Amino acid sequence: MKCIVCAAATQSGLFPWHAACPRCLYEAAALTPSINQSRAHALVDENHREDSLRALRDANFGAIVDKLHALAPASALTLLDVGSAHGWFLERASGRFKVLGIEPDSVVARKAAARGLPVRHGYFPDALAAGESFDVIVFNDVIEHIPNIGSALASCHARLNAGGLLLLNLPSSRGFFYRLSKLFARIRWQGPFDRMWQKGLPSPHVHYFNEKNLEALVGRHGFDQVESFGLATLHARGLLARLRCVGQVHPLALYAQYAAILCAMPLVNLFPRDIVVCVFRKQP
Repeated sequence: MKCIVCAAATQSGLFPWHAACPRCLYEAAALTPSINQSRAHALVDENHREDSLRALRDANFGAIVDKLHALAPASALTLLDVGSAHGWFLERASGRFKVLGIEPDSVVARKAAARGLPVRHGYFPDALAAGESFDVIVFNDVIEHIPNIGSALASCHARLNAGGLLLLNLPSSRGFFYRLSKLFARIRWQGPFDRMWQKGLPSPHVHYFNEKNLEALVGRHGFDQVESFGLATLHARGLLARLRCVGQVHPLALYAQYAAILCAMPLVNLFPRDIVVCVFRKQP
């Protein structure tokens, strides 16, 4: 197939479902989502997921909201969170913006709405009313899951007010852990690479970008990049619960991994981050 960024012919990747562009280094996966299928919810324990990720997401979302507030036009009021999940970002952003979330998973959307959060069930942009627009649109760990990313970016341009901001928070192909997983895959340890792509989960990744090829793709849809920065991939609080979520691991091996990662965290921070945030402004 052709690369969605530079139109070069992609090459076969590490596995039959994986492909990569030799020119711009964009990577793609032929993985199929299963959102709202009954088996999908059996694959993810949402309570364990919250225990493992809440501390990390709270810290990262706080940094994102501060950055958006500093960059947004003075008149900015409205913010749309696409793929709002449990509503953690909506909670952090509600003090600075009038927020709305869209969530395609019916069970997750219903639980968030039951907590009083402004969440609509559905897909972007179909869940929006005709003419509904925003000052800021945010995708937190979402854009890499959307197969027709070009259509999504075009809809973002159409739904943003003049001078509006588009924020994409997503995994980076330059990240330390992603590149390490590719090294493991080449020596026939496939598990970490599958995990990076969320293979087998209800909403797997279908894209992997770096900052340069992402800027090229988004720029073609009428946006200028104004900021990019990395976020923490790991947080000591919740790390043990996160390791437990990965699978059945012997307690001794689990705690050995936990101790090793805690010791390695200062060193990991010296390498490129696995999570990158890119902020774009709508061109006139």
